[in-house]
Amino acid sequence: MATVELDNARRRSHGTARPAPPAGPRALDGPAPGDPSPEIARPGNAAPDDALLDTAGALLRALAAPARMAIVLRLRERDCCVHDLVDALALPQPLVSQHLRVLKTAGVVLGQRDGREVRYHLVDEHLAHIVTDAIAHADELLAQAPTAGDEGAS
Repeated sequence: MATVELDNARRRSHGTARPAPPAGPRALDGPAPGDPSPEIARPGNAAPDDALLDTAGALLRALAAPARMAIVLRLRERDCCVHDLVDALALPQPLVSQHLRVLKTAGVVLGQRDGREVRYHLVDEHLAHIVTDAIAHADELLAQAPTAGDEGAS
């Protein structure tokens, strides 16, 4: 809690303004079906408070590591034990466990004991959409990036 307060104080003292969310199709056409908070995306509405933005930032930081994105994508398909994720992602077990701990702390995944194992699942399907949307956007950026031969041809 103290780090959140310190971070907020730094932002205020440096005058760092948060950029307004882009006015995309959802903001103009109305909420998408199942959108949990369509009023936030509407132009002209007040910006979300610092607590909400800090919570969203913590969620995005938890999803930021490529290994954690891969875990979310795998859990989107089905519930998994640690050893399932180790096999699927070809990562060491301690690393997978550490990433699961970060995701669990951020409220992205939950574990449910099944005998000697713990099966992990996504808390909510829309968390996977954050990752898939980011990957789709990255794919668009890579498709637009000039290739090595195109850089000098202007």
